[in-house]
Amino acid sequence: MAQDAVRITDLAQMVRKPDLAEDRAVRSGMQAAGVDNARIELALHNGKASQLPIGLSTDSALSVNAELAQNYRAHRICSYSDGTGSQVLVQVLVEENHHMPNELRSKQDLYLVFPEAAVEMNLTDARRPKASPGPNWERMKPAKILVPDGVYATYDLAGDPLIMQEMMNAGLSTAEIDAVVFRCHERNWPSGIDEFNERYPRLKEFKKYKAFEVANWGDKVLLAIPSAVNKRMPVGTRPAVDIYMVYTKNSVEVSKKAKKQKKVKRRKPRRR
Repeated sequence: MAQDAVRITDLAQMVRKPDLAEDRAVRSGMQAAGVDNARIELALHNGKASQLPIGLSTDSALSVNAELAQNYRAHRICSYSDGTGSQVLVQVLVEENHHMPNELRSKQDLYLVFPEAAVEMNLTDARRPKASPGPNWERMKPAKILVPDGVYATYDLAGDPLIMQEMMNAGLSTAEIDAVVFRCHERNWPSGIDEFNERYPRLKEFKKYKAFEVANWGDKVLLAIPSAVNKRMPVGTRPAVDIYMVYTKNSVEVSKKAKKQKKVKRRKPRRR
């Protein structure tokens, strides 16, 4: 079922619901809107206040994050009336919101309720600019992490003009560079390695990452850790999207040649 893209214009008006499954009006609203049963049950299951990210958990947090929340990529599930006025059930998908700050991201899709006046129609999905998945790692040189402790977990790429220029010279688009800069900081890594105390006991697992060299400068190298080829990494270290890490050069071994691309065999047209 098609959904309208919406923008949350007034986060402070979010209607606090301890558990959507206990709100008959929400269920009735989705049923009236033609939402299929599987999606209704998913929304009711995920719609618990206890599962909200810290940036949405208190009234003061809502006030602080009001402006940032306008960057959510959100969808209207349905509108309904609960006796106090017209409300909107909004869905915030995990896969569409990796660009958001850590305190506003959840490990599962969010289902939030707002008064009609707190949301407005946004660009349709077809017109909305998509968040970049990052640069194409398939043509990069494979790299092996030899010394996991050589990582710069909080390196500020945006503040280093040399690497920014290197990425531009390598042909990365502005959107791709933005994705790399954002996902190169520990706070945007998987939950099991996004803080030093959690990461340190697991550093040895970094040697198992399949990595690729994005660029190198001075005594540093920038690595891509693609999600597609690291799906067998342990939970907590397994990236949901491509992430990036800055390492000292002597901590990494980079292949001399880029990864070879598999040739796709094309079928010859049948003669008739």
